[in-house]
Amino acid sequence: MVYDFDLFVIGGGSGGVRASRLAAQDGHRVGLAEEFRMGGTCVIRGCVPKKLLVYASAFSDAFADARGFGWDAGSASFDWSKLIKAKDKEINRLEGLYRSTLKNAGVTSFDARGTVRDAHHVTLSNGETFSARHILVAVGGAPFVPDIPGAGLAITSNEIFDLTNQPKRVLIIGGGYIACEFAGIMNGLGSEVTQFYRGAQILRGFDDEVRGHVADAMIARGVNLHLGTDVTAIERSGKGLLVKCTSGADKPVDAVLYATGRKPNTAGIGLDAAGVKMGRWGEIIVDEYSQTAVKSIYAVGDVTNRVNLTPVAIHEGVAFVETVFRDNPTKPDHMLVPTAVFTQPEIGTLGQTEEAARDLEPIEIYRSVFRPMMNVLGGRQERMLMKLIVSQATRKVLGVHIVGPASGEMIQLAGIAVKMGATKEDFDATMAVHPTVAEELVTMKDPARSN
Repeated sequence: MVYDFDLFVIGGGSGGVRASRLAAQDGHRVGLAEEFRMGGTCVIRGCVPKKLLVYASAFSDAFADARGFGWDAGSASFDWSKLIKAKDKEINRLEGLYRSTLKNAGVTSFDARGTVRDAHHVTLSNGETFSARHILVAVGGAPFVPDIPGAGLAITSNEIFDLTNQPKRVLIIGGGYIACEFAGIMNGLGSEVTQFYRGAQILRGFDDEVRGHVADAMIARGVNLHLGTDVTAIERSGKGLLVKCTSGADKPVDAVLYATGRKPNTAGIGLDAAGVKMGRWGEIIVDEYSQTAVKSIYAVGDVTNRVNLTPVAIHEGVAFVETVFRDNPTKPDHMLVPTAVFTQPEIGTLGQTEEAARDLEPIEIYRSVFRPMMNVLGGRQERMLMKLIVSQATRKVLGVHIVGPASGEMIQLAGIAVKMGATKEDFDATMAVHPTVAEELVTMKDPARSN
């Protein structure tokens, strides 16, 4: 059979764009359909705009700390509309680069919603149907909002980037990294921030000591964090909103941001009818090569709910091309993935938590908690945490956890060493760079505890 395309990709995010570009550069006929904007969640309403807002929110600290170093910065003011306008300009620029990259590679792009009709056909919202030898689903995820009275009055991480006015009183619901990042952002930009999380501690799944350290720092910075608390209803109240809480109290705010997780964006794109199997959260079930139950259909990125990070989606897209088009079967490597959480203070983390490692084998914990030099003259009491999880048997570093300035930058480089199987003695043998906070990673000589 002669197909219209060798590959048709549904979804123009990081994974889908990388796979389509590589396949097209190899000379294959590639089509791609994106219903919103090219670049996906990360570029349009995720990692990139979030990091820009993180940068913006950090200036409040910088202005305050500067006085301790002899600077008189005068009075500072913040203009939300200017920030959003600058953010929009940068996002537009990046989307243009994505589009030109695809065009230059030879990908045929469609600004339309794509649905799977069967194993070899994709139908677009503009009425067109195309045949394809292979179909790749890379539609990502979407914010999840619980079904409570007044839920439609809330916003999510999709909408907050497009608000025309800054909410002066904002309630953030959730305890994951998105909720905690936005709590820091809005607090740093001057909003009164309250955060509700129904669990006992924020950042479930992270190292317990990291969770406590960050929670305490967020509270010290002014975030009004309520654990064991949830919302039962949201109502309009004058120009704002009134939130009904499980504690029985009412909370007046200007905006409610739901950051209670994301679900695979698989609803209504024809996967069930085509025979693609999905899990209880709507995630596409794939094998080690990202292949679904239908041999011609593959899936990568957050839609598979494996490791939901942009670089992972890109890596999965590359592995897909190697497997399907380059006769080089390649399994995506999801082990030892370093990641950063842009809370304030920032987290860099890699590998096993202390709790998970203890369940596997005897370990040693090396840790250092200290006040960075920058904070001393700035008059800031916030402390940095560095922690290594080490196997007693092999001496390999099983996990690295950092909380404080530039943690994301440090964990990227630490990830190389740990991925190569570095031992604690390898860390010890590395000369320290002084004076830096990073030197603590190679100067912790005695274990704080072991089991």
